[in-house]
Amino acid sequence: MSQEQIRKASVSRKTKETDITIEINLDGGGKAAVETGIGFFDHMLDAFARHSGFDLTVKAAGDLHIDGHHLVEDTGIVLGQATAKALGDKRGIARFGEARIPMDESLAEVAIDISGRSFLVMEAEFLSPVIGAYSTQMTKHFFESFASAAGINMNMKVEGDNDHHKTEALFKAFAYAMKRAAVVEGQDIKSTKGVL
Repeated sequence: MSQEQIRKASVSRKTKETDITIEINLDGGGKAAVETGIGFFDHMLDAFARHSGFDLTVKAAGDLHIDGHHLVEDTGIVLGQATAKALGDKRGIARFGEARIPMDESLAEVAIDISGRSFLVMEAEFLSPVIGAYSTQMTKHFFESFASAAGINMNMKVEGDNDHHKTEALFKAFAYAMKRAAVVEGQDIKSTKGVL
């Protein structure tokens, strides 16, 4: 990949439950414009953009009169699709990334392999059913949806007492791990198969 190429993508997905458009620029500066209708989720996606250094625009609407499940799940799918599209053939990327991020009493650890194969292992226990209007159950489901759509292997773990701190630490560790895995550091595809 030449230095002049900017790795960016836009993906839209509309169903009977949600209408989502996401734009991502992996070579941006961490600018975020996020509107999902779920305040805490907006906060997490904003944190992801700022700490990954990816420019991120998210416009998401959905059946929030039911609950936030479909919106959060589908946002993970579209973000994964946009990320995969922006990565292209993955030539020259570091491929692997990891981060350990504390937030007060909480500590999150995330390791990522942009392998083309999706898998999620996540160790997290939440004490509350919701943070604001955001269901804590959706944290794992969001990352499952992202990993599946992006073709990324992710191992995640968080410990702590405060669910806000634990979730935010996870999203920030996810951001730094993605930043490190997606960085271009050469010309080769880092796989014995020759493809990722």
